[in-house]
Amino acid sequence: MRSLSMMMLLSCLQPAAAAVLADCPKVVVSADPDYPPLHWYDGKTLRGPSIELATRILTDLKIPYEVRYVGPWKRVLATAAAGKIDLVATLKIQPERERYLDFVRTPAFPNPVAVFVPRQHAFIFNTWQDLASHKGGIALGNTFGREFSAFSAAHLRLEESGTADSNFRKLGLGRIDYFVSGLFTGEAWLARHGGGAQFMAMRPFLTEDKNYFAFAKLSPCTRHLDAFEARLKELVANKTNLVMLNSSLQQLDVKLDSATLVRK
Repeated sequence: MRSLSMMMLLSCLQPAAAAVLADCPKVVVSADPDYPPLHWYDGKTLRGPSIELATRILTDLKIPYEVRYVGPWKRVLATAAAGKIDLVATLKIQPERERYLDFVRTPAFPNPVAVFVPRQHAFIFNTWQDLASHKGGIALGNTFGREFSAFSAAHLRLEESGTADSNFRKLGLGRIDYFVSGLFTGEAWLARHGGGAQFMAMRPFLTEDKNYFAFAKLSPCTRHLDAFEARLKELVANKTNLVMLNSSLQQLDVKLDSATLVRK
């Protein structure tokens, strides 16, 4: 009688367990395909420390996953908004993104934002207001904080178009006077294209920003968010994230520790 009762209990539990698995059989991870050294598409797969850290956490939690390239950055965001991917690795928190993304509140990586200019046409830059008399560029889909977005809309001539590649080309042709970009992304472009002699990142940085993981609100995999964040906190505490980032930055002469960037 007891064994019969146990069999009946198991038969009731099995469909429930199957339903849970069906809710989130695997976490589909995607990212901006053109944001090295944090994440990029190499023609075969998405790579970089954002992907490495995401898959490390999911592996540690024994959660199945798939890294999926879905196209340009704006398509990644639209796909996440539709719930067709589960986890975006990694991006900045913006109010409009919070409408369709649940952000993991522990920062994954530092990501300072810099103003890049031609070395021969550098200008005085101490505050955002110093940009007002110049024409700037920004890559499609990039935003750099609510305050700067509001300031740029009210006071700056900031043209949104293309990628880092097209914006640096416009900068070289004199079609824009400066290019606003994540420091790491800009430096990675300069390293790949030998542009360090022509362009430079001005100091101070535009913002001291950070990048975060985010689950799609329409994804059933949001149930993993708390466990994901708990493991992320452990890896951030032992600086695993910075080790991954520094490894990606080795081709550049940029070193990162827990507090600051030191450029040699």
